[in-house]
Amino acid sequence: MTQSRSRPGLGIALYFGAMFAAGLYFTFAAVQGDYGLFREAEIRAEADVLRSELAELNHEVAIMDNKTRRLSDTFLDLDLLDEQARDVLGLIRHDEIVVR
Repeated sequence: MTQSRSRPGLGIALYFGAMFAAGLYFTFAAVQGDYGLFREAEIRAEADVLRSELAELNHEVAIMDNKTRRLSDTFLDLDLLDEQARDVLGLIRHDEIVVR
């Protein structure tokens, strides 16, 4: 009797092919998917931009709070009041020269 060597079946080749394709899919999704590494880098960069914008806005709010306090009834800064009147109303004194 002659024994013939049997080669692996087609099912095993399909199984390994499917596993390889699934591995490629999950690798691609981990890198470029909605929750992948590239998206995470984009989110971190956007968060840094928003943090700097928040710091800038907090600084502007602090300036406005300072001006509001200086123009309040309890503490009146006459120089700031004069500056605001000139800026908003366009007032000048008769002894001043306006340069534009």
